[in-house]
Amino acid sequence: MPLRMGRIGRPGLLGAVARTAVVAGTATATSNAVNRRAARRADEQQAYAQQQAPPPQAPPPPAATAAGGGDTVAQLGKLAELHSAGALSDAEFAAAKAKLLS
Repeated sequence: MPLRMGRIGRPGLLGAVARTAVVAGTATATSNAVNRRAARRADEQQAYAQQQAPPPQAPPPPAATAAGGGDTVAQLGKLAELHSAGALSDAEFAAAKAKLLS
């Protein structure tokens, strides 16, 4: 009886399973490496974009209005005219101006 030295031809069931496992494992490892690299690049790009972005600016303050609904600057001008005309004393002008600006 001749001595058999192994299988010749197509691999058996165990060989096919082993080959499939190796191919699947290699594909998974490669996919994971690509995903990690893409995530790292995205994080680096986001950090760079944040560094390059101009700092946020504060919104402009709302226009101050008095109880009468008029413009504060115009009312201050009227007070100054009354003060310069002598209709308001220094103390009255200061009190009216403080009330208007508060």
